[in-house]
Amino acid sequence: MHPILANQERLSIYLLGWLIFGVMLASVLALPHDDFTWTEALAVAVPLTMVYGAICLSSWYVCRVYPLQKTLFTRVILVQALAGILTILVWAAIAAAWVVFLQRAFAFRALQVHVVAKAPLLIGVGFILYSLTVAVHYLIVTFEASKESEQRELQSRIFAQEAELKALRAQINPHFLFNSLNSISALATQDPAAVRAMTLRLADFLRKSLRLGAQESIRLEEEVSMSLSFLEIEQIRYGSRLQIVQKIEEVCKDCLVPPLILQPLIENAVHHGIAHMIDGGTITLEAEWRGSVVHIRIENPIDPDRPRNRKGGLGLDNVNKRLRAIYKDDAQLQTSENAGVFHTDLWLPAQTSSSFRITSHIPARSTVLQ
Repeated sequence: MHPILANQERLSIYLLGWLIFGVMLASVLALPHDDFTWTEALAVAVPLTMVYGAICLSSWYVCRVYPLQKTLFTRVILVQALAGILTILVWAAIAAAWVVFLQRAFAFRALQVHVVAKAPLLIGVGFILYSLTVAVHYLIVTFEASKESEQRELQSRIFAQEAELKALRAQINPHFLFNSLNSISALATQDPAAVRAMTLRLADFLRKSLRLGAQESIRLEEEVSMSLSFLEIEQIRYGSRLQIVQKIEEVCKDCLVPPLILQPLIENAVHHGIAHMIDGGTITLEAEWRGSVVHIRIENPIDPDRPRNRKGGLGLDNVNKRLRAIYKDDAQLQTSENAGVFHTDLWLPAQTSSSFRITSHIPARSTVLQ
């Protein structure tokens, strides 16, 4: 649809502009000579100018077919000149009929003779106004093309971001699955019952991850539940060497978080912490509301003499990339090591499904998984 006709504000401005041109043309006709009275000048100039403005709307279609960026300048000039001549001829025919009507209906004496005498002036004004209309239409075409280009670029970025998120999310289950299958393989000759239990819990975990992982965000309570399912699988392998304490503020349980955002962090705590401790240890999972953010902390004991991974863990790198893709700079992941304890701190925007922020803090409730 025509960009001016489709926008009420643009149409109002356009009509007001042509009305002003009509009054100005009437002034040109009435002031210098006594050929036109003000009544005659206004009766001729204003209606014809408004009609000409309506006719000039058609120049947009010419501008769209022959854009400046893709058409030779000389061709644009020739095409627009021809379109301008045709427009003025149509306007002249309408003007002749209108002048005859005014002269007969309102007894304006010699009006037709006076208008013919001003024909060169009217044709010149017509070319100027048509040129201005063409310029306005080219500006609109350029603006809309730029806007469409920005929208396409933004859409392309969104698609790329979604593809990156899907790729990162797809890495989580395979990475965990490979580790679990290796654990099952290690237990196969030692404890068949444990293999069966681990396989059933692995199936339950994968079922949960497929259901919740397809969502954009889930409640923190659901994410913690999925992480505990993962730890139940690992406990079959590590037994009493692996324990977990969770301290989740009630107010945080309804916070929205990306699905499977904690599982890689807890997996990192198990395989790079507990796995290297002879007596095992306890993983502590805490969550508290701090103003506009939710702070999640995971602590686990570490062996100072454990093998070091120079490149960093895939899980931590994956989580960092997902956070950047989803939250930009509004989320943060930090790790630190102090006195034989490894700390993983995660800050996320404090948002709930109810779209409001909670400011009160409810005392945390601790539970122990053994």
